[in-house]
Amino acid sequence: MADVLEKPQTPTRHRLDVDAYTKMAEAGIIARELRVELIDGQIIDMPAIGSPHAGITKRLNRLFGRAAADGLVLVSVQDPLRLDRFNEPEPDISVLKPRADDYTTGHPSAADVLLLVEVSESSLAYDRGIKLPLYARFGVPEVWIVDAAGAAVEVYREPCDGTYGSNERLSQGRLSPSLVPSIAIEVAALVA
Repeated sequence: MADVLEKPQTPTRHRLDVDAYTKMAEAGIIARELRVELIDGQIIDMPAIGSPHAGITKRLNRLFGRAAADGLVLVSVQDPLRLDRFNEPEPDISVLKPRADDYTTGHPSAADVLLLVEVSESSLAYDRGIKLPLYARFGVPEVWIVDAAGAAVEVYREPCDGTYGSNERLSQGRLSPSLVPSIAIEVAALVA
């Protein structure tokens, strides 16, 4: 027994769950003005939003807003998406299934998502390397990454085993979410 007590232990990381993360925010430990999200139990600082990022997000909100006005979708801008107890990212745009309570009783989950959009001005590697596989792992059906610097939209569909089976990069043409085909966006106008 003494051998076990004296044996040095390897340090391990402590992962925060969403409940602890939320309580930290409520207590003011995480300031509301900070741009952070919870990924795999770690608080991730997000870069400041530049004008191109903000403008593209507003443009998408306006374009998807037409479908929201018709009751086809609910559009959420930079709000939490609860994937599991250790993951609560904040995508730039979430196009969600409409719900009578407008998600006041709980954040949406992957099952509620029709389309997620990440606008990448300085976070392209992070969005592709960390967030995209996370979304695929939880079965988010479609993700668009708007590459502001590259003036293109990357479209990812068919999630399977932590990756997307279909992807394409567009700099022109019309683009529609596969689950909401009535929405059509001119790619060149979006990234201009």
